[in-house]
Amino acid sequence: MTAVRDGLPDGRYGRSADQRADRRLKIIGAVLGVALLGVIGWTGASYIAGQDLSGRIITWDAVSDSAVKVHLEVIKDKDDKGVCTLRSQAEDGSEVGRKDVTIDQRTDQVNTEVTLRTTKRATNAVLVGCQAAGGN
Repeated sequence: MTAVRDGLPDGRYGRSADQRADRRLKIIGAVLGVALLGVIGWTGASYIAGQDLSGRIITWDAVSDSAVKVHLEVIKDKDDKGVCTLRSQAEDGSEVGRKDVTIDQRTDQVNTEVTLRTTKRATNAVLVGCQAAGGN
């Protein structure tokens, strides 16, 4: 009985068209992947650099059915001024309180406690965002 070969002998006729196409697709995929990572990195860096104020809620406590006490931390340049917006929601998801907090202390890091008045019992406190004040 004779053995049947499925393809050409290895190394005899060079690369097949499929192998060249596979290599070309791998190179194109690698270049596009690197370009995508570059765009993501650039977008992230420009977003972070564009923020004048960076804030976060350290703790919050619903002290009553009509108030939430929030410990807010804001990182900024020493001379920057701005406004951070806080909001609170009830168990059903409806907004029960919102407050704009002015940040004008002349320090790099501001820690402040804010009492947020609510229309009913709050189940959370959220920092919506911080924006630089118009007339720095």
